[in-house]
This record gives sequence, structure tokens and C-alpha cells, in this order.
Amino acid sequence: MRMLVTGAAGFIGSHLVNTLLFQGNLVVGTDNLGRGRLANLSAALANDNFSFAEAELGVPEDELKAIAAQGPFDMVWHMAANSDIAAGVEDERIDFRDTFQTTRSALALCRETGARRLVLASTSAVYGERDDVLSETTGPLLPISNYGAMKLAAEAAVSAAAETFLDTVWIMRFPNVVGAHATHGVIYDFCHKLLDDPETLSVLGNGSQQKPYLHVGELVEALLFIVERTADEHGRHLYNIGPEDSGVTVAEIASAMVERAGGGARIVYQGGDRGWIGDVPRFSYSTRKLRDLGWRPQLSSREAILRAVDECCREWGLN
Repeated sequence: MRMLVTGAAGFIGSHLVNTLLFQGNLVVGTDNLGRGRLANLSAALANDNFSFAEAELGVPEDELKAIAAQGPFDMVWHMAANSDIAAGVEDERIDFRDTFQTTRSALALCRETGARRLVLASTSAVYGERDDVLSETTGPLLPISNYGAMKLAAEAAVSAAAETFLDTVWIMRFPNVVGAHATHGVIYDFCHKLLDDPETLSVLGNGSQQKPYLHVGELVEALLFIVERTADEHGRHLYNIGPEDSGVTVAEIASAMVERAGGGARIVYQGGDRGWIGDVPRFSYSTRKLRDLGWRPQLSSREAILRAVDECCREWGLN
């Protein structure tokens, strides 16, 4: 199949590209290289079945035409979005441009290239801050960050497109995803803080924030599993993807990072029950629907964290 992957040089996008190519697909990737890196696509760029176009999908103009010219596409995997939630709180234009407008561009590319299927990377942030277990039927959805709000708006736009020019859409809600090629997130932040100051690790919040974590390799596996199992069913498919436990705390992650880096750093907590405005400090995630479909992760949240800590330390030279 001929696939288009937006956000291809980013964290999840680059892993997805490699897997799609391994399966024998023809893949066109696009990214604005704001946080994504061409180094993440080093293996893909050496593959004749891959081509890359640097483009800013958040301000759709002539760049869309250049990407559409590489079609037609059988399917669009829309991974592009702002990944800095705190930055989106400070400036709401960031998420409008990089999270919502990029979705509108992805939908426009579907129209232009004849793609009838689209996968949207969404997030647990659309649920907001709740005490109940988050399932696909949870509502009302009241996000507390601009990132979550624009992801929810993106879900609505994709859902509407399923009534007109798309046959099948998949809305995939991720928890916290970790692993190599990270461009954001707690492990990425800790790694770079220790590179700047090996003696002190400053941690936002009080360390009690507790969330489920999924390794990026298992996330990509789940995405492909869901699409394969439901490909013949037209309409809308909505899935939470995540581990089957209650997660690990930020304090546990900080300790694992310091130990992996040699154990010499002092951990300093900044205080408060969350890292930033718009941060959901803890949530419980239901993946029963995905389990009933036949997929479950092999790694617990803690195992995913430990693997990702090792991968990111090696990738960024933190020994």
C-alpha cells in the first residue's frame, strides 16, 4: 500500500515509518522538523520505498500541493501535533496551528489524493481531569489543556469526515508513550537536565504524579493490530491504547534515571501536585476494548519506563 505519514520525523512517526516500510509498504513522510529530526529517519531515508518532504502543515498553502503530488495514497497516518503541552498553555495559537490545523491539512490531503482511510493520533488528554476509569464511552469530555482541547476538536473533524469523503477513520487515544527518538516527555526532559547538570535533577511537581506508560514499540504494534483487525469495517473506530496497570510515579522515574546515569545526582522537587498548568497528575485508563479485540502489551508501565530510560540515555550519550 502507499501510505502518507505526517509527523514522520517525530517520536512516534519515525517508529511507525520504519515498521510500515518493514511490512513492504511505500511510504511518504512529511514533517516540519520543529521537534522531529532527520536522524530519526536515517534507516528510512536509505530505503527506496521511502520519500520525505519537509512541510509546515499548520499553515496549509502550496506545501500541501507538493505533498499531494506524491499521491495517490491508500491511507494517511496523522501523527503530527504539538507535543509541548506547557507551551500550548502559554500560547494557545501553538495547538491551534500544530494540532488542529495540521489535522485539517491531513483531511485536505485525503481529499486531494483519494485516500479513504485515516488514522488520528489522539490522547488521553481529551478526557480532562477525572476520578473514574477512562474508557472510550467516558463523558463529557472536558480537557484542561489547549493540547487536549485541540485534539478533541481534531477528533470531531475526523469524525465528520467519515460522513463524507472518508470510508474508515481510526481515533487512537494514547497515554504517555516512551522510548528511543523521544522529542518530549518526562524521560526526555530528565535526560537533558542531567546532561546540562550531572549533579542535580530538578523535577516539576512533588513527584507523586502517577500515570500509565506505554513503550513506543508496543504502541506501533497496537496501532497496526487495530487497523488490520478492523480494516473491513467502515465507519469510526475509537480505541484507548495503553498498559494494564495504574502506572508509575514521577519520583520512581527520576530515581531510575539517576541510577542509570551513575547515581550521583541529587533529586530536587519543585513542589505542587502537578508539573504545569494543564497537566493531569494522575488517571486510570481502561484498555478493555483493545484487550477484547485481541491485543495486550507485554510490558508493564515500569518495564516500559526502564527500557526507555536505557534507550534514551544511550541515544543522548548519558552514561
